[in-house]
Amino acid sequence: MSPFRDPRPGGLPAEIPIFPLQGALLLPGGRLPLNIFEPRYLAMVEDALGTGRLLGMVLPDPAHPRIEGRSTIYRTGCLGRIASFSETDDGRYLITLLGLLRFRVVEELPDRPSGYRQVSADFSPYLADLDPPPEGQAQDARAPLLAALRPYFAARHIEVDWSAIERMAMPALVTTLCMICPFDGREQQALLEAADPVQRADLLVTLLRIDANPSASMGQRPS
Repeated sequence: MSPFRDPRPGGLPAEIPIFPLQGALLLPGGRLPLNIFEPRYLAMVEDALGTGRLLGMVLPDPAHPRIEGRSTIYRTGCLGRIASFSETDDGRYLITLLGLLRFRVVEELPDRPSGYRQVSADFSPYLADLDPPPEGQAQDARAPLLAALRPYFAARHIEVDWSAIERMAMPALVTTLCMICPFDGREQQALLEAADPVQRADLLVTLLRIDANPSASMGQRPS
């Protein structure tokens, strides 16, 4: 079964635990490694392993202040399934989340007794995320994307295996770059909320160009 078909739309949970984590963008089809060490999130992972292995990743919204020590979250996140799991000798969990589909936060619910947060989630606007993206989708953006990547990596003195990048299918390449490039939280959220992979690829190219030459691109960041 394709990971995009698990879970099925009819089996999506109405309430999900969430992990607000700055800089940790999860997209449908992407894989996000996480090092879990806080007691409340250790409990969250244990609970998720016993109830479908599902949890939601959300980004904190820096435009709003923390309230009683809690970050304000963006209203769109991504549901992930724990695809791999291991425990370290010092009690940490090393997990990899496979992104399934996005969700809208309907409301935040009372914390679980162990302290982690949970929300009521609406998946209906994003059920198309469950379908594997066509191989040729966003293919027109490949040449501009590769052209934008070279100065971006050069500006950061990053060495990459270009042959591996050029071999990657476009959907996987866009998803991977969106998740690993060090964009700020507002930019990451814009990538998450892009209407479809084509729009996400176009936005990615724009961000790479801006970040490769910020002095020449003042005021061009997405709002």
